[in-house]
Amino acid sequence: MKPHWLVIDLEATTDEGGWPVAEMEIIEIGACMVDDQGRELDHFQRFVKPERRPLLTPFCRELTHIRQADIDGASLLGQVWPQFERWLAPFRQGLLGWASWGDYDRQQLLLAWDQYQLATGLAGVPHVNLKQRFAKARHLQRPTGLNSALQLAGLQFNGTQHRALIDARNTARLLPLALPQAYKSG
Repeated sequence: MKPHWLVIDLEATTDEGGWPVAEMEIIEIGACMVDDQGRELDHFQRFVKPERRPLLTPFCRELTHIRQADIDGASLLGQVWPQFERWLAPFRQGLLGWASWGDYDRQQLLLAWDQYQLATGLAGVPHVNLKQRFAKARHLQRPTGLNSALQLAGLQFNGTQHRALIDARNTARLLPLALPQAYKSG
């Protein structure tokens, strides 16, 4: 299998004004495996039932378009994460790294892996903050949001913002523009 990248996006519990990362809980995992040109090879999407605050705030529901029923019918992270790891297993060979738009997703996963004692094969895989890389590649004064970055690249956001798989897929479209040649295969 050719070298490839994992792009992950998480949605989490929140409210107006935001919550500290340590108080947020993952409610959706979206990931796509892509080649270094951002072309999708496969994808993963699951809702996750939060444990500490199982009722989504109105703000969270409006922001993510995730319904309470989606969460009520979901499994806990301790059951969803092993499903993700099984999905990821065939792609371990040739995995150049994993990426997200910003550092939130990495921080949230580190906390969740520790809090729920979850085994992961991603712990030793390099993470790339594409938001920072894109800003550097485009010589921007400061990093920008995903939608703005797509517009700067002459692309339109595809789908509904703040849904994990859709955000991951849109992030993947910026991968070839955000990574220097040294990070790409071949």
